[in-house]
Amino acid sequence: MATPERIRRAADLIAAEAEAGKKLAVIVSAMAGKTNELVAWADVLGSAAQGAPPSDDEYDVVVSSGEQVTAGLLAITLRNMGLRARSWLGWQIPILTDDRHGRARIVDIPGERLGAAIDTGEIAIVPGFQGVTHDGRLSTLGRGGSDTSAVAIAAALTAPCDIYTDVDGVYTTDPRIEPKARRLPRIAYEEMLEFASMGAKVMQSRSIELAMAYKVPVRVLSSFNEKPPEPGQGTLICDEETDVEQRIVSGVALSRDEAKVTLLGVPDRGDVPAEIFSRLADANLNVDMIIQSPAMTAGATNMLFTVGRRDAAAAEKLMREAQAGIGFQDVRLDTDVVKVSVIGVGMRSHAGVAQTMFQALADKGIAIQAIATSEIKISVLVETARGEEAVRALHAAYGLEAA
Repeated sequence: MATPERIRRAADLIAAEAEAGKKLAVIVSAMAGKTNELVAWADVLGSAAQGAPPSDDEYDVVVSSGEQVTAGLLAITLRNMGLRARSWLGWQIPILTDDRHGRARIVDIPGERLGAAIDTGEIAIVPGFQGVTHDGRLSTLGRGGSDTSAVAIAAALTAPCDIYTDVDGVYTTDPRIEPKARRLPRIAYEEMLEFASMGAKVMQSRSIELAMAYKVPVRVLSSFNEKPPEPGQGTLICDEETDVEQRIVSGVALSRDEAKVTLLGVPDRGDVPAEIFSRLADANLNVDMIIQSPAMTAGATNMLFTVGRRDAAAAEKLMREAQAGIGFQDVRLDTDVVKVSVIGVGMRSHAGVAQTMFQALADKGIAIQAIATSEIKISVLVETARGEEAVRALHAAYGLEAA
């Protein structure tokens, strides 16, 4: 929806779907760069200029207007093509949210009015990213909220959801890192959540959580398609039970938003880890990997944990402030690290996945600095310079380039 021409192309695609007999609700995002522009205006003139976070209800009125403009423009375009279309704003459906302005969560979508209109053949155009609180104030869902809007409306209408984006599906890894990466025809909700948490920008993680909760089949398609999608195009995000391929590993992800904090000489007492991570939690610092190992000093351990790179300085400062009270010897911060993960629901029922990963990295001489695991993911921390090489090595080790 970046330009008027892109809006016309989207209208052509919608018209073709309508001619095929489909009943349609279309959720739109703002035009390219518009939300950033609106946020900047709100920051200059609003509460951010006074040092407070710009998250009140008037901020939401401003930043949600980009999607509203797009919805109106698309409806006008469709009407000029002879189709019945109208825009439905968040308060008209309504998309009910809590009152955490700027980061609201959807509470309910009574879909009866919207569904009845669609059943008459009307094409409903809905601005994504926006809803309404119980006291009637406009709210926004946070950046990337249009995906969440789309999945939520699909759930309310008991319908599948197609997401059109700038890629033609979900790949086994980033094709810019490994040209042999291939598009996955389908992927389980849980796997997609792990990819999203690793920084993949295909879909917002909240939208995947919602799709999984309400069993909404989601298909990722290219917005550059000029014709309705054919069977087999894109990637279907669905229940694990329908993932008939039963792959062991579905893909390899690389996260560059990592920082490693090491605490040296931590007193080896049971209450100390609780004290450390309580302080981090109270500061809203999200911790990922945690490793504890013996220290050279008797009665002490070393503790390593990772945080997002943007939180690195805050985590280091917090730990230095706590150093005397907790009694550890030193704090060291390293931002020259990346996280490489292998992801797959097949890990639950297959042995040897970890051994394959560690052997492939060892064969390349890539040192592992930390390890974290879940039922369907193994992540390792390596130095930044070896991250992309690690991705390629693991992609080959698990045979992910094979069709």
